[in-house]
Amino acid sequence: MTASPVLSRDADGVRVITVDRPDKLNALDRQTLEALDAAFAAAADAEQVRAVVLTGAGPKAFVAGADIAQMNALTPIEGREFSLLGQRLMRRIERLPKPVVAMVNGYALGGGLELAMACHLRIAADSARLGQPEVNLGLIPGFGGTQRLLRLAGRAAALELCLLGAPIDAARALQLGVVNRVVPAAELEAETMKLAAQLAASAPLALRGILDAVVLGGECPLEEGLQFETAQFGLLFASEDMREGTAAFLEKRRPQFRNR
Repeated sequence: MTASPVLSRDADGVRVITVDRPDKLNALDRQTLEALDAAFAAAADAEQVRAVVLTGAGPKAFVAGADIAQMNALTPIEGREFSLLGQRLMRRIERLPKPVVAMVNGYALGGGLELAMACHLRIAADSARLGQPEVNLGLIPGFGGTQRLLRLAGRAAALELCLLGAPIDAARALQLGVVNRVVPAAELEAETMKLAAQLAASAPLALRGILDAVVLGGECPLEEGLQFETAQFGLLFASEDMREGTAAFLEKRRPQFRNR
């Protein structure tokens, strides 16, 4: 049996999902996309998992893109199916009811940047390089890159990265809003796990409400988004965690959230 290209491990409420194809710079072929989809579906269903970290194996790459050798042989219909497969994965990650942090430890190019942008937060090593180089292959981004870049960084940045196809460094990515934080490469894992642990200790139902309000509500016109937020806000008053959180604040102690 062929080993899975995706590894998962748990650490104190945090599930770490790793794309494990370092010899291919963790490129996304069909098998890897399907394995990632299954890994995130399992993370969504696992009650003990409160937050997810996504990264790539090896020192060079988060994910260096889609597998070009596999793409080269695709017909137009197969190319569209490959795009839909990638987009379904990105949508699953984006809509996961638990926060997902991308630990960008190296190259995040093409499908790799699209994968990182589908995550809710992105922490990059100062040595990371990010970009959408598909134009150099006679292609466009196919896993949501044009749309998520537009929403994360704006029209000018989306056109710059997609039209020129040149990667940018982590500092420029931070300036554009493509990543949330940049840290020294030697500190990346520790800082990412520290952030993930903070998320895992937070109120799970409130985190889910925030993700729904921002990701789903943000796709609506403002008035509908505000109504969505109000509904989520009111719903949380039925939770034990809300009572615990407010009581802990008044009693000047740390809350103990139980996802209820």
